[in-house]
Amino acid sequence: MTAPATIDLREYIRNIPDFPKPGIQFKDITPLLASPEAFRSAIEQLAAHFRGRGVEVIAAAEARGFIFGAPLAMQMGAGFVPIRKPGKLPYATIAQEYQLEYGSDRLEVHSDALGRGRRVLLLDDVLATGGTMKACIDLVHSAGAELVACAFVIELSFLEGRARLTPPEVFSLITY
Repeated sequence: MTAPATIDLREYIRNIPDFPKPGIQFKDITPLLASPEAFRSAIEQLAAHFRGRGVEVIAAAEARGFIFGAPLAMQMGAGFVPIRKPGKLPYATIAQEYQLEYGSDRLEVHSDALGRGRRVLLLDDVLATGGTMKACIDLVHSAGAELVACAFVIELSFLEGRARLTPPEVFSLITY
């Protein structure tokens, strides 16, 4: 397999000021997704970093994590497991509640999806405060699976979300 294309993915991230509220600089990934070369490069870079690590399952948080998780799973020859908001999965689930800035939310995964002892790579598009990924980590542990690492396309380091996570590794393609 060839090495991942050397594309500066930052060139494909659009800043949207004051979205969704004043003072926020939203990092828009849609230009990256619209470019076949940039999207392919992001998947290839993630795959190259984790290749040879025995990853059996890519689990990704709803909804933008799915965009990167499914093609990464295909590229790595791994299974894909969606981690969903409450009430979206039709089979028996395990759930993890987590705190938001105002209130709480919950994530669910099928009770048989991760599997005891299976090696899981968690993936999401952005690491901000770390609350969503912390809930995903707790789901992996609840299922008895082994967490390989947490991976992100973008990390907003000034929000210090990495400090809330306790995986063996946190890997980000782009850090702001």
